[in-house]
Amino acid sequence: MRATDDDGFRGLAETLGGIARTLQAEPDVETTLQAIVKAAVDYVGGAEHAGISLAEHRKIRTVAPTSALVETIDQLQYDFHEGPCVDAITEHQTYRVGDVGKEARWPAFGPAAADHGIRSMLSFRLFVTDWTIGALNLYSSRVNAFGQRTEEEGQLFATHAAIALMGAQREAQLGVAIESRDIISTAKGMLMERHDVDAARAFRMLVEASQAANIKLHEVATWLVEKRAV
Repeated sequence: MRATDDDGFRGLAETLGGIARTLQAEPDVETTLQAIVKAAVDYVGGAEHAGISLAEHRKIRTVAPTSALVETIDQLQYDFHEGPCVDAITEHQTYRVGDVGKEARWPAFGPAAADHGIRSMLSFRLFVTDWTIGALNLYSSRVNAFGQRTEEEGQLFATHAAIALMGAQREAQLGVAIESRDIISTAKGMLMERHDVDAARAFRMLVEASQAANIKLHEVATWLVEKRAV
């Protein structure tokens, strides 16, 4: 490999390292998503727009789009059930498209995307181990905006983004779990004081109320704490 290539990849590695540290420092999932798409447009050559498609319960939804155009193009893919984003998630591959309007693989989506001014697309599967989180999608109004090297560099970026996103999601889930535990503990304390019962009996009272009302335990506890009544 030429020295210039070595320098280029060293520079990319430093950039990716900085991006990874920045993403890990983001306080929540939404902010992490926004940081990912902004960095993608800033650092991936040819990208004019970016968005993330999250795969949730057999449905796909767009989050943190850098423009309204991203939402429009993504919705076309969801409606037609075809396109590089959909295939990146379902086929577990990266898709680079130089002129989507002439792409035979997506006869319905391609011309529709071109009608909205999008010509090139680059979609990366976002995954950690075997779990697919979604896809990172890049868009350009130029034909052949993304080359082989851009795809390789973007794949490295997508890997960092997937790890950061996974970490943010786990922290969010942990935060919800801790918050639920705390609110249940507070509700138990109120019941113990008001009814002069021990912790076990107070917890059973919450469980019985949850079953009778057919709502989650933490929701019963939240209602009790907020309303200050049983």
